[in-house]
Amino acid sequence: MSPYRAEQSDGHNPTADNPISPDGWPELGCDNLIPARQGRAVRLKRGQHLKITNPQGHQVCDFFAITADSPAEFLSMEHCRTSLGRVYVKTGDHLVTNRRRALIEIVEDSSPGVHDILIAACDHTRYQQLGCTDYHDNCADNFRMSLAAIGVTPIHVPCPFNIWMNIPVAPDGSYDWSAPVSKPGDHVSLQALEDCIAIMSACPQDMTSVNGDGTVPAELVFRVT
Repeated sequence: MSPYRAEQSDGHNPTADNPISPDGWPELGCDNLIPARQGRAVRLKRGQHLKITNPQGHQVCDFFAITADSPAEFLSMEHCRTSLGRVYVKTGDHLVTNRRRALIEIVEDSSPGVHDILIAACDHTRYQQLGCTDYHDNCADNFRMSLAAIGVTPIHVPCPFNIWMNIPVAPDGSYDWSAPVSKPGDHVSLQALEDCIAIMSACPQDMTSVNGDGTVPAELVFRVT
């Protein structure tokens, strides 16, 4: 088995060739499309707001962020759970890095507020375990390709903030993979508390119910202000 390389994708999709701009800087106030099954990276300055919209309502967004100074400091769900003291997030929460620094604030949420901070990003191995024999688009590779597209090399694939993903936890500690409860047009607005790069993946999962029952992965839209 070849050595693991965090920056190496297991496959390829148009994410790698379609950044929002060559360096990742957005045009403020303009909508950007994340096509179904793909990812995009955007640079944020401290104080800027990132609005992510779910046009179809059932689509999960795997959200990652790394600091502008170093990809070694990243939004960390393990540290967020410790900081928040719970496994669910709500408006007003500060999400922290692996250095326990506040990086992202949830400033607005038009949905019922059901999101996940437990589940790792889907990857090639996960789909093999689910029965795929060929390459399947996945959020880990979308993270890698989104950064590569703007000239950034990741050194780790963190666990994402899974916006609109519904993972109910039972009293015995078990959990389920359920359909989102968000509705068409719902949005979440996040504020950058430090300069950073946000990476979003329109999750390609189509082998469980996390992107809805009887639906297929769909697009997302984001805007920076």
